[in-house]
Amino acid sequence: MSGPQGQGSRATLGLAQAHFDKGEYAEAEALYSAYIRQCACAASAGAPPGSECSPEDLATAYNNRGQIKYFRVDFYEAMEDYTSAIGVQPNFEVPYYNRGLILYRLGYFDDALEDFKKVLDLNPGFQDATLSLK
Repeated sequence: MSGPQGQGSRATLGLAQAHFDKGEYAEAEALYSAYIRQCACAASAGAPPGSECSPEDLATAYNNRGQIKYFRVDFYEAMEDYTSAIGVQPNFEVPYYNRGLILYRLGYFDDALEDFKKVLDLNPGFQDATLSLK
C-alpha cells in the first residue's frame, strides 16, 4: 500500500506494538485486529507485493494477537492466530513454538512435538524449543 492508507497501516502496527510492550493488551489487541483487517482490505483491493502489509508484519501481528489471547487463556483462539501467522510466513519459527506450547498444555503431545521440531528446523539455536523437547 502506498500513500496515506499505507502509512496508516504502518502506524497502526507500531501503535499496537507500543501498547503490547507496555502490557496494555486490550488496546494492543484492538490495534492488531485493525491492522489485520487493513491488510485484508489491501489484499482484496490488489495491493502490490512489498506493500506496507508485508508478510513479516502481518505474521507478527497475528502472532502477537495470539499471545494476548494466550495470556487470557483463550487457547483455541490463540492457536488460530498462530496458525494464521504460519500461513502468512511459514518460515517464522515463533508461532510454531507458541502453538506447540498450547498443544502441549492441552495434551496434544505428538502435535506439540511436531511444532517444536519445526522450530528447530527453522532455527536450530532456538533454546526454548530445545528445552521443550527434553
